Amino acid sequence: MIQKQEIFTLLDGKVLIHRGVYNPTSDAVWLASFCPKNIKTVLDVGIGTGGASLCLLTHIPQAKIMGIDNSSERLAECAKNIELNGKSIELIKNDIFYWKTEKTFDLVISNPPYFKGTPAKHEAHHNVDLSLWVKKSIARVRPRGYFCVIVDTSASGEIIATMQEQCGDINIFPLFGSKTTAERVLIRCRKGTKTGTTLYKGLSMNDEAILRDGLTIEAALSRLS
Repeated sequence: MIQKQEIFTLLDGKVLIHRGVYNPTSDAVWLASFCPKNIKTVLDVGIGTGGASLCLLTHIPQAKIMGIDNSSERLAECAKNIELNGKSIELIKNDIFYWKTEKTFDLVISNPPYFKGTPAKHEAHHNVDLSLWVKKSIARVRPRGYFCVIVDTSASGEIIATMQEQCGDINIFPLFGSKTTAERVLIRCRKGTKTGTTLYKGLSMNDEAILRDGLTIEAALSRLS
C-alpha cells in the first residue's frame, strides 16, 4: 500500500498543508485567486484547515485575516497549518449563524457547505440554509466591501439571489472540468453598490496559471489577452 505524504502543497509549494481529516482542494486556490487585492482586513467564514486564507496571503501578504469555524478539530488542524507556513491568522471558534459581533471587514470569503444529503463525518455543516449563511456573511462586510464565494453550480442561483438584496457589482466566474457545463462557480459582490452583473467566460478548473503558477484570475486573464 502506498503511504500518503504527511504534508502536501498548494500553489506549487507556496502553501504547505498537513494531511488530516479534512484537506483543502483546488477550490481554496480558486477562491483566493478571485479576491480583490485592495483590501486590508479579511474574514474567512468556515475557515476549515486554512487552505483559502493561506493561499490568499500569497497574493496579499499584508492582509490581516480572521477565520471562524464551529469545529475545534478543524481549527486545531488550521493552527498547525498556519504555523507550518509561518503566517499569522486569528482563529475564532464560533458559528456564523450565532456569532455576536459588530466587527466588519474589507473582504469576507467563504467556501460554504453547499452539499445536500448525508453528512460526511468531518463536516459539521450540511444541508444548511445557504441564504442565511450568505446574509450572515454579508453582515460582516463593511460598506462597499466585498464578499466572495466558490460553490457548486447547483447552489449559485440561491446565493446570487441573496446577494442582490444588499449588493451590486456581482461578478460570476464559471469553472469547467470535463463536462460541457460548469462544475464550480466563483461569485463576488460588493456591499451597498448598485452596479450591474458581469458574467465571465470562465476557465478550466485545471488551469496551471492559477493552480501552479499562483496567478490571480485577473493576472491570468491579462496574460491571455
